[in-house]
Amino acid sequence: MLKNLLIGFVSAMSAFLTYVWMQPAAFNVARSTTIAAPPAAVFPHVNDVKKFQAWSPWARKDPSAQVAYSSVTSGEGASFAWSGNKDVGEGKMTIVESKPNERVAIRLDFIKPFTGTSGAVLALQPAGEGTSVTWTLSGENGFFERAAMMMLGIKMEEMVGTDYEKGLASLKALVEAMPKN
Repeated sequence: MLKNLLIGFVSAMSAFLTYVWMQPAAFNVARSTTIAAPPAAVFPHVNDVKKFQAWSPWARKDPSAQVAYSSVTSGEGASFAWSGNKDVGEGKMTIVESKPNERVAIRLDFIKPFTGTSGAVLALQPAGEGTSVTWTLSGENGFFERAAMMMLGIKMEEMVGTDYEKGLASLKALVEAMPKN
């Protein structure tokens, strides 16, 4: 009886681990919105790590998170580190590429709850008299991260996508409320 239970347990674990191993490590999540303002009005809000806090969905999840800014806060090389509650974790965000009114590429180094590095891009495209903003996150989850996410029922598309939608809605409201020059 015990032998059969042990064989069943080992078989189930083997099947689970094989299934996890077969899942793709790479992920890509993207969300877009159109803002009724030209790219030049949107760009300062995505290119400055201090201004990012005004529309970041994670700043709302933990308003008391500790944030430390680099001496440069906008453009390539600008960064901030954060440490907060279980909803925001701990890590560092660094702008690695900045093309005025077009694109900001970001490196995200996560420490908690999982360690890892991902890349994010905020791409701006003229759309009529407004701007289409697409926020993309891409990276890879290691084997143990994939296993933990499966056991917890976490899906990157849902988890990050929902936050990106909230962030883009906040960015849209912020920029569209600004006085037009």
